[in-house]
Amino acid sequence: MMKSMTGFAKKQCQLSNRKITIEIKTLNSKTLDLILKVPSIIRSKELELRSMLSRLERGKIDVYITEETDVSASGKVNEALVIDRYRQIERIADELDCSSKHLLETVLAMPDVWVSDSGTELSDEDWAILSRTFDEAITEVDQFRIHEGAILQKDFVKHVDLIEQMLGQIPQYEAERIETAKERIRRYFAETAIKEVDENRFEQELIYYLEKLDITEEKIRLAKHIDYFRQTMDTETGSGKKLGFVAQEMGREINTTGSKANHVEIQKLVVAMKDELEKIKEQLGNIL
Repeated sequence: MMKSMTGFAKKQCQLSNRKITIEIKTLNSKTLDLILKVPSIIRSKELELRSMLSRLERGKIDVYITEETDVSASGKVNEALVIDRYRQIERIADELDCSSKHLLETVLAMPDVWVSDSGTELSDEDWAILSRTFDEAITEVDQFRIHEGAILQKDFVKHVDLIEQMLGQIPQYEAERIETAKERIRRYFAETAIKEVDENRFEQELIYYLEKLDITEEKIRLAKHIDYFRQTMDTETGSGKKLGFVAQEMGREINTTGSKANHVEIQKLVVAMKDELEKIKEQLGNIL
């Protein structure tokens, strides 16, 4: 099962007197690059949260936990501040000739006029709710990554299939390569006015020359790399680095085939295979 390193989740939970919002974003990175920002009341649980995030294994992971505190449910009003705010707003309303109806409700809705008496530590019950919601957010990110990974895998399959198809087209030109090489050498002899040619020696030299251009091993190795790439995609999780290595080996065989091709149609196929491989490499950096 293939996973992308791109993921997102947003979850909320209600604690005793505050609403908590958890947002997790992940992008590709060669290592685990974790940024965790939490409000002060949750700071004592930061190590536990980081431990839970290790499930995501790798990538640039940004985690933001924010709180909306309902201090009016468990706090005390700052009477002096309420009176001061009320009088300021009332004066402004009089100057603007505006209605001051519901003015007290407006002042009491201001969060800073309430003083919380709920303490600075989460209760065990609140931590149980928060940790469960945080775990659900991580699971959601993981599911997002699986979905994105499936999309990338389909794309990889398409490009690998095209490389394999083009590899299968090379043999039709190989016999022509041999004849072209023979004709080139014979033409060279004719142009240099060499009248007598030892056919046995000519064949030996030709075989030696063609061995230098032989791409049989490259084709076999490339076919094996293609099979291994597919097998790794289908059977392994966290295979991004391995697939990158296999793609590199595929590129090596394609390049060697191109350097030995000595045939315009084979060269065209090599260029097309390299183009498909580059499309694979561009996306491999996003695979976990």
